[in-house]
Amino acid sequence: MDELLIVTTGGTIDKVYFDDKSDYQVGEPQIGNILRELGVAFRFTVIPALRKDSLHISDDDRQMVRTLIAAQPQKHVLITHGTDTMVETAKVLADLGKTIVLTGALSPARFRGSDTEFNVGCAVGAVQSMPPGVYIAMNGRVWDPFKVRKNVAANRFEAIE
Repeated sequence: MDELLIVTTGGTIDKVYFDDKSDYQVGEPQIGNILRELGVAFRFTVIPALRKDSLHISDDDRQMVRTLIAAQPQKHVLITHGTDTMVETAKVLADLGKTIVLTGALSPARFRGSDTEFNVGCAVGAVQSMPPGVYIAMNGRVWDPFKVRKNVAANRFEAIE
């Protein structure tokens, strides 16, 4: 991998809460700081495309992200995205001829014990090792977006039977 393109769309990974998880804003993208602190041995470019909770991402937003990624020269793409509609966005990106991995967090990156770093690490490994296509990296697994869903009650991703 020569260079990783990172596209941020918001979601829990970038949320900043002001009072016990009820009043929040989607803050600045956290992934660049995370990767710098971890001392990764690859170049990356971060493009903040959106700053939305994924429940507010529209079909037009998804098409904008698709157009943005298609216009970039990088063949390896990591997208940070809210978990509630991550699957829908992944399906829109399925045929771009690049290796695209979406990841997010079930608790904000700024929270102690967040799953952010684990999910980002899994996504970085996946984007370098998977063939061209689109994938979701969550809960320690790499998923086909056409065969996974978020189980909201259990707060995790699971295979569709």
